[in-house]
Amino acid sequence: QLQLVESGGGLVRPGGSLRLSCATSGFTLDYYAVAWFRPAPGKEREGVSCLSPSGSVTNYADSVRGRFTISRDNARNTVYLQMNNLKPEDTGVYYCAAGYRGFLSQQATMTPTQFPSWGQGTQVTVSS
Repeated sequence: QLQLVESGGGLVRPGGSLRLSCATSGFTLDYYAVAWFRPAPGKEREGVSCLSPSGSVTNYADSVRGRFTISRDNARNTVYLQMNNLKPEDTGVYYCAAGYRGFLSQQATMTPTQFPSWGQGTQVTVSS
């Protein structure tokens, strides 16, 4: 059974940083793309960042590119989202999700329907 558990959210001032963690179990990261999502106006969820099964291809929303970095630790089966220079509009519940892509695939697209397995979310609040 695939499981994803997010942590690391919290309250931070504008310009601050947070690192979110997504601890995974029940599957091997080499076969699954893992992405981070958050709510967005007019959408149920928007893709924030995605990491391919190969670990070599990343994808970022325009709104976070240059500020957020996705990475993973295979030994810990954990995917991270380092968020720097946070803005109030980054506020929301952040979810990690996994979708099968094949062994060491380089696919890193982040359409929500491509991800059948989701965590419970972690709240990020950016406010002064």
